[in-house]
Amino acid sequence: MKLVLQRVARASVTVGGEKVSEIARGLLVLFGAERGDGPGQADYLAEKTANLRIFPDPQGNMNLSCKDISGGVLVVSQFTLAGSCEKGRRPSFDRAARPEDAVPLYERFVQSLAAQGLSTLTGRFGADMQVELVNDGPVTFILGK
Repeated sequence: MKLVLQRVARASVTVGGEKVSEIARGLLVLFGAERGDGPGQADYLAEKTANLRIFPDPQGNMNLSCKDISGGVLVVSQFTLAGSCEKGRRPSFDRAARPEDAVPLYERFVQSLAAQGLSTLTGRFGADMQVELVNDGPVTFILGK
């Protein structure tokens, strides 16, 4: 499982010209499930995401979590995170979890974030999405388990 966390001033997802989700200050999370991933990883990474101290305190130090600032979280499925560009010029997606395995993991991650007390929104799994964001900092981290 791989996540890309981006601290954002705002973010949104549009599908087919319709804005389906939008948050103000918080985190945009790109979520990629790989073969062999399990629900324990989703729970672990949700807890890590909710409590990672990447927001500035009054002194400007990264000391506050998304929970601390009551930030929103927008989770967007992105199977290309499981892609490999090691060989040739075309990415291989052999490591990507099949949709029937990835959807429950995605949903588990989203539910685990919400259980942490975070306002959690999503894109549409498997849809062609346009993601807009204003990266705050910029601050971006990659998490995996």
